[in-house]
Amino acid sequence: MRKQENMWWKNLAINLLVGSLFLITGCEFIKMKGEQASDEVSRVPVARVNDTYLYKDELNGIVTLGVSKEDSAIRIESYINSWIRKQLLIQEAAKKININEAEVERKILDYRFSLIAYEYQSFFVKQNLDTVVSNSQIESYYKENIDNFILKQNIVQATFMKVPKTAPRTNKIKDLIFSRKEKDEKELKSYCLSFSTVYHLSDSTWMVFDELVKNSPLVEIPNKIQFLKAYPYYETSDDGYLYFLKVVKYRISDNISPLEFVKDDIRNIILNKRKVELAKKLEDDVYNNAASEKEFEVFK
Repeated sequence: MRKQENMWWKNLAINLLVGSLFLITGCEFIKMKGEQASDEVSRVPVARVNDTYLYKDELNGIVTLGVSKEDSAIRIESYINSWIRKQLLIQEAAKKININEAEVERKILDYRFSLIAYEYQSFFVKQNLDTVVSNSQIESYYKENIDNFILKQNIVQATFMKVPKTAPRTNKIKDLIFSRKEKDEKELKSYCLSFSTVYHLSDSTWMVFDELVKNSPLVEIPNKIQFLKAYPYYETSDDGYLYFLKVVKYRISDNISPLEFVKDDIRNIILNKRKVELAKKLEDDVYNNAASEKEFEVFK
């Protein structure tokens, strides 16, 4: 039982030490070697937990420009209270277990370096990223990776309307939906704007079928694949509403997704690949430049 308790305290301490690094800058075991006690005499303390102090200068950056005095005070108070709680738990954990301070300091440095590198890489990528993705690039990626674009859900190009039973001229809706006359299309859109609770008028946009008909009786259809194959047009109702569905095109799950449906996803994939490549290029360029200038050396 004692062993389990010690293991629990050890896990708690490690999680606190690694996951809350930004809150423990005042803890003594992370002070830089060679720091003189006289340096702290001139610093203004704002909180103390036993022999560990949080200083005023360590609050820099918590409050950003444009924040009101009231919000600034709340943020600072919250930070101080959080710091105190973390310090109390850390110091309690230190009483229960032996902490490898060298290992903790290495993790802190790794974490610090990772944060700085990430900030610089993000800045570099933002400055240099080509955000233009052409249709031909999207199409090429789609064709080269088509097996990655298998539909997980049924999708449709369709018209869907949810109309209160009390709405006028509901007997005319079907004719308007099927009409190809421009004046009827305008009338249908005007009707939807005036009376429909939910509507989507058919265009080239692919939509997930379940998302299109959510909050309607059509959601309860047991075999939606069979339904889509059998009913290009369907009407139903519940206590308060009439529902109209006209399916122009459909693709069922486990088939290849149409390009239009995954176009935005592919654009994001291409941009993310560019970001990764830029970050890697930055790292390689910095290393190679430093090597050519003999800015680092490994001693054997």
